[in-house]
Amino acid sequence: MKHLIGFTFLIFISFSALSSGKTDPSLDLLCKNFSQAEVKSSLLDNQKWVPYPSYSDREGWKQLTAPVYANIIEKGEQALTYQWKVVKATDYLAYERDGSRVIMEKPMNENATALSSLFFAELAEGKGRFMDQIINGVWYFTEMSTWSLSAHVPAYQSSKRTLPQSGVHVVDLMAGDMGSFLSWIHYFLKDEMNKVNPEISSRLKSHIHSRIIEPYMQRNDMWWQALELKDNAIVNNWNPWCNFNVLTSLLLIEDNENAKIEGIYKTMRSVDKFINYVKKDGACEEGPSYWGHAAGKLYDYLEILALSTGNKINLFDQKVIKDMGEYISQSYIGGDSWVVNFADASAKGGGDPLLIYRYGESVDSKEMKQFAKYLMEKKPNKVSITRDAFRSLEDLRTLEGIHGEIAQLPNNPYKWYPETEFLYIRTPDLFFAAKGGFNNESHNHNDVGTFILYMDEKPIFIDAGVGTYNKKTFSNERYDIWTMQSAYHNLPQINGFDQPYGAKYKSRDASFDAKKNEFKLDIAGAYPAEAKIKTWVRKYKINNKALIITDDFNIENPNKENIVHFLLASEPKIENGKISLNNGTHTLTFDAKLFEPSIDVIEQDDTRLSNVWGAKIYRLNLKAKVLASKGSYTFTIN
Repeated sequence: MKHLIGFTFLIFISFSALSSGKTDPSLDLLCKNFSQAEVKSSLLDNQKWVPYPSYSDREGWKQLTAPVYANIIEKGEQALTYQWKVVKATDYLAYERDGSRVIMEKPMNENATALSSLFFAELAEGKGRFMDQIINGVWYFTEMSTWSLSAHVPAYQSSKRTLPQSGVHVVDLMAGDMGSFLSWIHYFLKDEMNKVNPEISSRLKSHIHSRIIEPYMQRNDMWWQALELKDNAIVNNWNPWCNFNVLTSLLLIEDNENAKIEGIYKTMRSVDKFINYVKKDGACEEGPSYWGHAAGKLYDYLEILALSTGNKINLFDQKVIKDMGEYISQSYIGGDSWVVNFADASAKGGGDPLLIYRYGESVDSKEMKQFAKYLMEKKPNKVSITRDAFRSLEDLRTLEGIHGEIAQLPNNPYKWYPETEFLYIRTPDLFFAAKGGFNNESHNHNDVGTFILYMDEKPIFIDAGVGTYNKKTFSNERYDIWTMQSAYHNLPQINGFDQPYGAKYKSRDASFDAKKNEFKLDIAGAYPAEAKIKTWVRKYKINNKALIITDDFNIENPNKENIVHFLLASEPKIENGKISLNNGTHTLTFDAKLFEPSIDVIEQDDTRLSNVWGAKIYRLNLKAKVLASKGSYTFTIN
């Protein structure tokens, strides 16, 4: 192993967590910088902003699709014989009956995938060969009762049931995606559909308007709009994602210019709520898996807003927008595409290289562009053709530009997010990440004070992530799931108590001292009052090739021994005062006089987890032998 990179200067930042979950209305970067009148005066007429060839421009499409033409046509040809799937009533009912989302989502996703393959094949080839199947797909989607998913329907129906209710349309992630996607189909292929029968394009346009634009304009109570925001409410990736989709439909479908301007400005007011919610340090509290539909969708939204207004409505010079982008490159660990995965994020990923490259170009981030090229060289499929038509089209535009970039990972020795309270330290040998924060973050796990550690780009101490989503995942039973509990993170059970859920359960006095390579925080406030914890100060210190963890505590009249938990990727072996890790390549040492060690084997029977970790992960439990009100524990990993 190589030596630790040295630090030659001191940065010390102390911060009490912004743990209320409240937004910062002082920003309102869109609406404070741009008026509705400015939007009206700058909006380009008749979709002149669209940067892609018209359907009839065969030479334009030949050039745009040339690098991936054969692949696009192959996928389109495979979909020529596709049999459209029916989403049955019982598929919707399955969510309320047994909590299954997949049974309804799978056929709908397969239909959308087939339609996108056909759509892009027709754009690329331009001979009408795919048109009948495209019309079949378009007709099918207009015949569906709703474009929303079964898991999202009940909240907005008076029945509160999962079977679609007649006349009720709301914009969720899937409905928004379909509205945006079908708007592009209408834009490019309206004339071709009219040659068959004008009813097809007319019907499609009417359904996009009634299912997307009208409910958006008539309602303020869709939680993701954040227009009626309550205290401690979360504004997450749904906001920019759905607003992007609505904006796309407005720009491509809405004919009434005054209604279009009003709708665009309403999306600006809504997206401001998301930007206000994100901490000023730019970290994505949902993790890298969600970055593409949090900051990434914010980028798409801002990009299409800039395109449609001749670059007059533009936020890409704002520091917070750049910081939100660079979070994705900073959170990359390496090896087998490992990333920092607090909350529901997966430990594997990296992101979409072409999206990251475009974002980096817009905010002038050399780091993002070089990281994008690094990912691009690891990714066999260069362009993903999906129902996200805008990203697919932008990928085609981006392919040429990324080739001249240099592939490189960030090499800064640390990254400290003082408001979100995320810390990353990287050396040639290890990647360490820890967090403070509070237990009401988006996609929250009860995990204040936890950490992960990778040595030589291999996981040792981990965060499991989350299993396959079901009804329980986003219900009041969420924290019955083991992956959400502090007992299955690298954290102590104190005086018999684990961390509960709630915004009031938070860290205190989190600080990072770069000269000492030390992250310190008091996690006492993340536990319930009944635990009677006065202080529990946890310190993480990188010292040469070792991580040293120190817990200093003060508990009032404890009645149960503390247990310090560690979640491990590989099977550990217990020795005297030492735990052998990763087949003996690393060790954790502890005071054998203070603790009785034990190991739990956690079978991974959920494919979302087993695809990352394999069949098993392990929990090391160090149970205190002595009941003590005050004390100090030290654990060393090297």
